[in-house]
Amino acid sequence: MNMPLTKHTMQNTGEYGLQEIRERLYKSKAVTILAGAGISAESGVPTFRGKDGLWKNFRPEEMATSEAFKQEPRLVWEWYDWRRRALASLKPNAAHLAIAEIEKRVKEFTLITQNVDGLHQLAGSKNIIELHGNIWRVKCLSCNKVNANREVPIKILPFCECGGLLRPDVVWFGEMLSDNNLTKAFVAIDNSDFMFVIGTSGIVQPAASFALRAKDEGAFVVEINIEKTPLSASVDATFIGKAGDILPQLL
Repeated sequence: MNMPLTKHTMQNTGEYGLQEIRERLYKSKAVTILAGAGISAESGVPTFRGKDGLWKNFRPEEMATSEAFKQEPRLVWEWYDWRRRALASLKPNAAHLAIAEIEKRVKEFTLITQNVDGLHQLAGSKNIIELHGNIWRVKCLSCNKVNANREVPIKILPFCECGGLLRPDVVWFGEMLSDNNLTKAFVAIDNSDFMFVIGTSGIVQPAASFALRAKDEGAFVVEINIEKTPLSASVDATFIGKAGDILPQLL
C-alpha cells in the first residue's frame, strides 16, 4: 500500500509532488471528489462506450433512452439485466477503498460520482451524490417510488407493488440530471478547499465544469487519470496512472 510508485506506474505533470499533496490533503477541512468511469474500469466494469458496451449489436445510446423503453421495455430490461450480471461479481478496488478512507479522515467530505455501479457504497463511502443514478435501484413509472433491487437475474418485466412498470433508476440520454443532486454538488464544490477529479474525461457537462468551478472558488484541485484530459492544463496537479496505484499513496 505504501510502496513508492515507479515512473512506469505514475507520471506527475505538475509542480507539486506526492508528499506536498499528501500534506495539503491532511490539512484540508472540506474535500470533494469527482469520480468517473476510469475508477470503475479498474474493477473490471465494462466501458460504457467501448466495444464491451455493445450488446446484441445495440449501442448503449440506442438502449439508454426513455423512447427505447416506451417502445421496447422488455428489450431494454434484457440489456440492463446483462449489465447487472456483468457487475454482480465485481468488487471495489484500491481506489474505491482509499476514497472511503479519506472520507473517514476529513471533517467535511462529498463524493460526486458519474458511475451507476454502486461500488463506492460497497467500499464504505457514505456521503455520495450519484449524478447518473444507480443500476441497483428501480423506479416506478406510476407512483415514482424508488427501491433498491439487486436481483440477478431480475424478473423481466418487473412491476411495482402498485402495478406500475419499473425502470432502472438511472439518468438516460436526453434526460436532465436531478436538480437536487446538482445543487448539492455545487454546494460541496463551492465549500471545498481540496478536490480530486478521478478517472473522468473532462468532456461531459456539467461534470466537466466542476473542477474549474472548484478552482475559481479557491480549492486545490488534483487530477488522476490514465491520460491527460482537457482539464489537465487548468488544475493544480495531474497524476497520470491508475487511481488504485496513486490514491493509496496519499493515506
